[in-house]
Amino acid sequence: QVQLVESGGGLVQPGGSLRLSCAASGSIFVIYDMGWYRQAPGKQRELVATITSGGITNYADSVKGRFTISRDNAKNTVDLQMNSLKPEDTAVYYCNAEMRRNIISRATDYWGQGTQVTVSS
Repeated sequence: QVQLVESGGGLVQPGGSLRLSCAASGSIFVIYDMGWYRQAPGKQRELVATITSGGITNYADSVKGRFTISRDNAKNTVDLQMNSLKPEDTAVYYCNAEMRRNIISRATDYWGQGTQVTVSS
């Protein structure tokens, strides 16, 4: 069994910062891309940022220059540092990882349970 567990969400004022963390655990053979997505009320889930196992990053235009994604391959973790937060960043943030559980399994997307980020004064 594989789990992705997020932490670090909460309430922050506009202009503030938060750091989200996600740890993958369980039967893991290899992790390919990891990333963060978010879903605001009444909206579809959208990509925030992704990072390859080699450290290549990709960001949504709306967060470029404000958010930074990083990962620790030895610990199977991915973090999202969020600075200069805006009310429109309010959403449930989900951790995602593309993984293989063993040498014969296919790569599959796994999701965390989500963590709420609220930006409000």
